[in-house]
Amino acid sequence: MDKKLKVGSLYAGVGGICMGFNNSDFEVIWANEFDKNACVTYRKNFRHKLVEADIMQIDINTLEKIDVLAGGFPCQPFSVAGYRKGFEDSRGNHFFRMLDFVDKMRPKILFFENVKNLVGHDKGNTFKIIKTEIKKRNYSFHAKVLNTKDYGNIPHNRERIFIIGFDKNVYPQSYKLFDYPKKEKLTKKVKNIFIKNRVDEKYYYRKDKYMFEMLEKHITKDDTIYQFRRQYVRENKSNVCPTLTANMGTGGHNVPLIKTEFGIRKLTPKECFDFQGFPKKYKLPKIANSHLYKQAGNSVSVPVIQRIAENIQKTINGIDCRNDKVL
Repeated sequence: MDKKLKVGSLYAGVGGICMGFNNSDFEVIWANEFDKNACVTYRKNFRHKLVEADIMQIDINTLEKIDVLAGGFPCQPFSVAGYRKGFEDSRGNHFFRMLDFVDKMRPKILFFENVKNLVGHDKGNTFKIIKTEIKKRNYSFHAKVLNTKDYGNIPHNRERIFIIGFDKNVYPQSYKLFDYPKKEKLTKKVKNIFIKNRVDEKYYYRKDKYMFEMLEKHITKDDTIYQFRRQYVRENKSNVCPTLTANMGTGGHNVPLIKTEFGIRKLTPKECFDFQGFPKKYKLPKIANSHLYKQAGNSVSVPVIQRIAENIQKTINGIDCRNDKVL
C-alpha cells in the first residue's frame, strides 16, 4: 500500500478540513489554530500536533514538511497597486503568510477555502492576486464555488469557494485530470438531523419570553427551519438549513429555530455540527454554547471536503475525475 500523503492544516478551526482529508486516505500530521476555544474542541477530537499560535508568529522551520497544505484563510483586501509596491513585506496579510509556508515547504498540493464572495472581494483584486501568485509558483489553479446541499447530501445551504493547486513539477500531466465532484441528489431532510427527544429546557422559547407570541404566530411547520432576525421571523422555504453563521446564538441575530412536539426552540450546538456533516462520534467539549455556535458557523462542511479530497486522490493516482478512467 502506498504511503499516505501528509497534510498540514492552517486556520484549522475545529478540524472540518482535517477530518475530510483523514477520511480520504490522507494523514493530517499537524494543524494550526489561534482561537483558544476552537483549540479545546479540536484537541478533544484529534491526536496529532496542534500549534496554538498566531500564524504570523510561527517558525515554519519547526514544522514537519507536508505534501498538502490546507487552509480556510481570512480574506483581506490588498490592492493591485499596494501589492506591486510592497509584496516583500508579508506581515499582516494572511494569504501572503500562507505563501511563506508554500515557499518554504513546497507542498505538492494546495487546498484553500473561503467565502463565495472571494471572487468579487476588493473589486476582484484579491482573487486576481491569489490566482497570479499560485500560478507564478508553477502550481495549477482550479477554483469553484460548491454548495453543501449539492455536494455533501446535507440539507444546508452553504456556498464556499475551493481553490486547488497541483505542483506541475510533481504532476506535469496528471493535474489536468482534476475536476470537482459532480452534484449529487439531496436525500436527507432537515427533520433527519433534528434531535427527536426533548433537549435541555434552555433551548426552548416559552410564554414567559417577550417574543413568544410572535414566534408562535409565524413558526407553524415542524419540517422547516426558521430564523429570528431581531425584529421578525423568516421561514426558509427551500427545505434546507439556511447558512449557519458564526454569530448565531450571540444576541438574537440569525438564530435558527424549529418547531417540535416539545415546543419552539433553537437548534442545539450538536445539531449545528450535524448540519456541517460532522460524524456522530465527534465530541463537543463543555464550554459556553456561544463558542460552540461560533465554531459550527465558522466551520466547513466535512462531506464536501471529503469529496474534493477523494478527487485529489484520483488525480494523483492518474484517474480522470470526469469519467473515472485511468490515464
